[in-house]
Amino acid sequence: MARPRKTAVIEYRSYFLSPEFPVLLLSGEHWRISDVPSGRLHFHNYPEIGICHTDSGTLEVNGIPYHFKAGDVTFLPKNIPHTTYSDKGTASRWSYIFFDLQAMFEGLLPTSLSLYKFSGQYEEHFYPIFSSEEFPEIFQLATGVVAELEHKNAGYQVSARCLLTSLCITIWRAMSEIRLSNKIHADSAPDNYLVIAPVLNYIEENYSEDITTEELADLIHLSPTHFRRIFLQIMGTNPLEYLNQIRIFKACDLMRSTEDSILSISENVGFKSVATFNRHFGSLMQMSPRTYKSHMLLSEQRNEKQTILEFNGWIRPE
Repeated sequence: MARPRKTAVIEYRSYFLSPEFPVLLLSGEHWRISDVPSGRLHFHNYPEIGICHTDSGTLEVNGIPYHFKAGDVTFLPKNIPHTTYSDKGTASRWSYIFFDLQAMFEGLLPTSLSLYKFSGQYEEHFYPIFSSEEFPEIFQLATGVVAELEHKNAGYQVSARCLLTSLCITIWRAMSEIRLSNKIHADSAPDNYLVIAPVLNYIEENYSEDITTEELADLIHLSPTHFRRIFLQIMGTNPLEYLNQIRIFKACDLMRSTEDSILSISENVGFKSVATFNRHFGSLMQMSPRTYKSHMLLSEQRNEKQTILEFNGWIRPE
């Protein structure tokens, strides 16, 4: 009898980006990645661009290991499970940029080039690492964005946005070049993670609506039973529970950025009753919505730049 497949542990890391400037930089000496492989994968609600400043190691994406070294730039679309660890005895230092791709490019892309195609999110094969030797322009643009975000000189937001736009276009061109040159081999085909990427994206964009398992399964042309099994294997939870988790994270965003009541927020994110919202919120956040909102308000009064990410311990590397 075949042994059951071990359920993957995957962590959703939600970032709050300001609508006025939807770009976030994580950098500094404390952003060193351990040489101990994590026991869980994680994915983000925004695309991630990383710059490896020192040492080397492994980036695992969709179950495929990619070797990185100092000077490499990585690009990962949102909703792609991955993990990073350094070579034995080292602790590579990184800078990470997260940004709202839709806000960056809305109105700029021609109709023939969809946002998803541009992001590389649903490509059958995509390559996440670009070396500074082979792609020097990518490295120069990426380090330029980081410099602008770190120094914050006059006009840095405009400069960073322009550099980031050029960087994304250059990465997209490089991905096209890599695919055309057949540098991605057949044995690098993605695991099941990319199968459910359209589902994750659909949930993120329609979380406030009534969504059924059957509807999600139909998106990727699977039977509901097969879909639930694959989703559980990959995400470690069932589709509707994941949907409720996303709703809670979106509710946290609203409590962070608006003065709406808890009842109004619970309805806006898709819960039919505030009691159901309170139950799911307490289970995930280990506190009531009212306590969470009070904590956010206190942080604002103290002029602390508190986010969901920071509050849940996701602001520093493992």
